[in-house]
Amino acid sequence: MIAFHTPELADKSWVDKLLLGADSRGCEYSFTNLYTWRHAFHYAIAPVEGFLAARLCGRLGCSYLYPAGEGEVERVLHALAQDADERGEPFRLVCLSKEQAEGLEARFPGCFQIEADRDSFDYLYEIDRLTELPGKQLHAKRNHINAFIRAFPHWTYEEMTPAVLPECLEMDKEWYRRSREREGAAEAGDLGNEGLALRDAIAHFEELGLEGGVIRVYGEVVAFTMGDRLGKDCYDVHFEKAYNELRGGYTLINREFARWVRNRYPDVRYLNREDDMGVPGLRKAKESYYPDCMVEKYSATLKKDTKF
Repeated sequence: MIAFHTPELADKSWVDKLLLGADSRGCEYSFTNLYTWRHAFHYAIAPVEGFLAARLCGRLGCSYLYPAGEGEVERVLHALAQDADERGEPFRLVCLSKEQAEGLEARFPGCFQIEADRDSFDYLYEIDRLTELPGKQLHAKRNHINAFIRAFPHWTYEEMTPAVLPECLEMDKEWYRRSREREGAAEAGDLGNEGLALRDAIAHFEELGLEGGVIRVYGEVVAFTMGDRLGKDCYDVHFEKAYNELRGGYTLINREFARWVRNRYPDVRYLNREDDMGVPGLRKAKESYYPDCMVEKYSATLKKDTKF
């Protein structure tokens, strides 16, 4: 079996090098996500034939990400299939892009059952649209921001620094408490997993190379966000929190951080605001910004009794 191990901070250098070569817009191809969600999805990684191999266990069962790197991917895929067989599991790849799914079918015609996984599609937005919120479609977003500014005319936005992280952690704890009261215990599991990932991100903010912004009202942090680069023309927004009671809080932190990213990285074209996990409210919120494109994701399961 492949000697997989749980991602550690010491892995970041070699993993980032391979991810840069893969140049994927999918949020799974981020060391930050592999590391901060390692407990929730039981992520395990290993270098295989010059590629990054990643194993995870989620709602579809134990699976593998499509290998990230440059070179002959067929040898890596065969190694992953053998690893799954030795573990007594079906060989399943998840979160494949449309191009990866098509390439897999071209290399191994008829060997895999390939299906779209809508709940894992990433939402991509042109950064210029998020910074300006132009046109009739986004009129409601501008109204939300105007409502926030009228209610709190002395609000401030500032770049996230290590000094403000303890305040963000306390704000998240309060946000979680309010969310549980509002939504009930049904979503506590998902919220809890996100909370664990966020606490890891806060604890290792600098080591992970994260960046972010906060909004204050009367000196108190009421919204914050975190992200980092993803591929050559994309920026991944990993976390975003705002008190729901403050109309326009989410919209404002979204806009202000988009402006900050555009100023810092003029070559970024898209913000990846990740998937909606099939949660109806989250899907509605992400669709309300009218994504410019989606990173389609597919699963591919090796058919039984298929010679591979």
